[in-house]
Amino acid sequence: MTLDRTIALVFLTLCLIYGYAAYFVMDAELAPFMKRNPVWPSTFPKVLAVLGIVSAFWVAITAKAGPVKEDGIDYRRLRDYKIGQAAALIGLMTAYALALFPFGFIVSTVLFITLGAFTLGERKLHIVLPVAGITAGSLWYLVQEVLGIFLRPWPFFAGL
Repeated sequence: MTLDRTIALVFLTLCLIYGYAAYFVMDAELAPFMKRNPVWPSTFPKVLAVLGIVSAFWVAITAKAGPVKEDGIDYRRLRDYKIGQAAALIGLMTAYALALFPFGFIVSTVLFITLGAFTLGERKLHIVLPVAGITAGSLWYLVQEVLGIFLRPWPFFAGL
């Protein structure tokens, strides 16, 4: 069996477990008044499970047997990879999660996107800052106004 088929079967198993939890475990715990809603909290996990199962079947069926390629990571050339950028991004993600409460969503998100772009090599701040601002504002609007989930937009000291 090829590596593609092996990974597809492992992914299929995970999607089947996830689908079982979405279809049976999550729906069993719903309150009676929620069972009349057209969209349940388990709707998106159900869609993800079905798409994952279909994708895993597709890969398992269409994977072709062939010679094994050794395109993996060459540990002798580890310094040629951009490990510093990856570590910096992980550190930025951690700092972003810790900054959400004191600085608010919009300020933290703009800083994260700007510093992340800078870490990855983008130096045009006249492009990055408007994109970060529009992205943060749009995400806040979707979460706060469309989904109705409270998300503090500004720092706690702004008093807005």
